[in-house]
Amino acid sequence: MFETLALPLMCAPMSFASSVPLAVACCTAGVLGGWQGGRITHLEPFARYLEALQEIGGAPPIVNLPARIATDPDGEAKLALLERAQAPLVLSSVGDPAMLVGRVHGWGGRIIQDVTTLRHAEKAIAAGVDGLMVTCAGAGGQTGFLSPFAFVPAVRRRWEGLLIVGGGIADARGIASVLALGGDIACMGTRFIATPESAVAATHREMIANASIDGIVVSAAMNGVPGNWIRESLIAVGLDPAALPDHRIEMPEGVRPWRDIYSAGHSVGLIDGVEAVRDLVARLRNEFDALVPSAGWRTRLAAIETEWR
Repeated sequence: MFETLALPLMCAPMSFASSVPLAVACCTAGVLGGWQGGRITHLEPFARYLEALQEIGGAPPIVNLPARIATDPDGEAKLALLERAQAPLVLSSVGDPAMLVGRVHGWGGRIIQDVTTLRHAEKAIAAGVDGLMVTCAGAGGQTGFLSPFAFVPAVRRRWEGLLIVGGGIADARGIASVLALGGDIACMGTRFIATPESAVAATHREMIANASIDGIVVSAAMNGVPGNWIRESLIAVGLDPAALPDHRIEMPEGVRPWRDIYSAGHSVGLIDGVEAVRDLVARLRNEFDALVPSAGWRTRLAAIETEWR
C-alpha cells in the first residue's frame, strides 16, 4: 500500500474542494488522495469516485466519512459501495468510530480516526482504529487548537501505530517536521485547494495565493464548529470578521460556508500561486528528498503494514 508513495504526504478530504480529478491526480502523483465522501448526498458521484481510483492505481485513496454514517439515509449504500471496491483506507471523523472499525475491517480495509484532543485520541485507540490523524492548530476548515510540538509527541507516547499529522503544513520542511515530531505522514489541505484540480471557485484559489497568515480568522459562526476562514471572503459576503459571535449564526441569504466563505489554514503564507498537483508533488518531493533520507520513513511505513497483516 504505502510503497507506492512518492513522499509521506496525504491530501486532506475537504468539503467543496474534494473532487474526483483532485483525488485521481494525487494518487497518480504518489500521495494519499483524500476525498470528502460524507458530504456527497447522491450515490452516483460516490460510486464514480471509487471506480475512477480503482482504474488508475497509484497511491491509495482515503475516503472521509462521519462516524455516524450508518444512520444517514444513504449510509448503508455508501458502505456497501466501499466494501465492493475493497477501499483500503477510511478516515472517520466526528464521533465514535467503533461501528466503522468493524465494518471496514470486515472487508480488509484500515480505519483512521481524525482527532483534535488527547481524549479523542484515547477513545479512538480504545475503539480499535488502525491509525490516528491529529488535526493541530492552523488547519483549515474545522481546525484543532493544540500545538503540534506538544500534541504529536503526547499522542505518540500512547500510540505506536500510524500517525498522520495536519495543521499549517504546505512545504517540504513541514513534512520533515512531522517525521521529526514522531508522525508518519503529513496532511496538507490548503495547499491542495490552490490547485486547478480542486473543485473550489477560482476566487478561492486566488485568495489563498494572495492571503497572509494574518488574514485568517477562526470562528464557529459559520456552522457551529470552530474553523479557519479567509478574512476577505467574510467581508465579501457582508460579514464583519471583528464582530462574529462564538456561536452559529444565520448566513446572509444565498451564502453557504465553504462554497461562498472560503476556508484556509495558517499555511496560506507559504503558498504563492496555483500549481497543478503533478508539479506540486514533484517539487515537494525534490525539496523533501534533500532534507530527509527516504530509507527511514519508508521502513517505518513498511513496518506498520506488516503489523496490519
